[in-house]
Amino acid sequence: MFLRIKRSPALIDNQTVIHPTDRLNKPLLFSTALALAVWLIWYAYSSPDSLSIIEENWTVTLTMVFGSFIAGATSEGGGAVAFPVFTKVLHIAPLDAKVFSLAIQSVGMTAASLTIIALRVPVAWPVIAWASLGGLVGVSISSTALAPLLPPALLKMLFTAMIAAFALPLTILTWQKRLYNDTLPFFGAREKAIWLLTGTVGGGMTGLVGSGIDIICFSVMVLWFRLSEKVSTPTSVILMAVNALAGFALHGFLLDSFNATVERYWLAAVPVVVIGAPLGAYCCTKLNSRAIAVILILLILVELLSSLILIPLTANIIGISLTVFVIFLWFYYRMARSTRYRPACERGEE
Repeated sequence: MFLRIKRSPALIDNQTVIHPTDRLNKPLLFSTALALAVWLIWYAYSSPDSLSIIEENWTVTLTMVFGSFIAGATSEGGGAVAFPVFTKVLHIAPLDAKVFSLAIQSVGMTAASLTIIALRVPVAWPVIAWASLGGLVGVSISSTALAPLLPPALLKMLFTAMIAAFALPLTILTWQKRLYNDTLPFFGAREKAIWLLTGTVGGGMTGLVGSGIDIICFSVMVLWFRLSEKVSTPTSVILMAVNALAGFALHGFLLDSFNATVERYWLAAVPVVVIGAPLGAYCCTKLNSRAIAVILILLILVELLSSLILIPLTANIIGISLTVFVIFLWFYYRMARSTRYRPACERGEE
């Protein structure tokens, strides 16, 4: 159960729909026009093989129908769906799966971000600015220096361990009475450093598996800064869009990893993600914070179970993954216990 505090601009009523129906016409028209424009560009680029590309790669298209919606509606980017399905189910090379994740999110998450802006959904712009700067550093270092050194199975389990550690405190908080900030309580040099570092870590994870800055920054926003999931989720979507664009440009122009096979996967998914991701972003505005948290917890549970079932687990992978799980769980616990950024009324202030 969530507490509702009246007459407090620092708090958010989680049962209130932010945008009434009569204010949605222009944003929805914008999203429709955006989708049509992308379709026209896609068709002009892929013609005369447009339909054959989808027929040959229909499993990719189907995967991203669901992946793009999840990406727009939650803090788990489309890469968090694409990478495990590609590597575990479709047996696509991990590097190709990662590059595809970055490429397709550069379209879907950008479309979702533009929809969020058009809908005037509240987001934490200072977080986006400083975490994005760190994300550029992180994705560059991990893509060029770290990714070639680590085995794919270990990379995937590290990501799973990280988000599984976040699910535990999020589950506890979801069923407790708690208050939210709808904006950052204050933002000085300390906070800039925090988000620069958080973005670097998140960008590093994105460079390894094609997703990560969104869920890592989301966890810090919710657990430490006490931002509502309704603010943290669209903020994380925009962060992932910026990081995906940077990662895609890095692999496409500098590392030359965007090969013909990945390009065909990408072309097979573009028509659906430009609809699915904005639709997910819109549906997120209709959910309260508890619903958003519950959906995210269930997705993390699916991610954990699928990893345990499908990834070959060696003693080395298990040991490192458990270590990462414990380390992140400790950090998440410390963030959840911190009182620095709790709402003013919860701290006993006016």
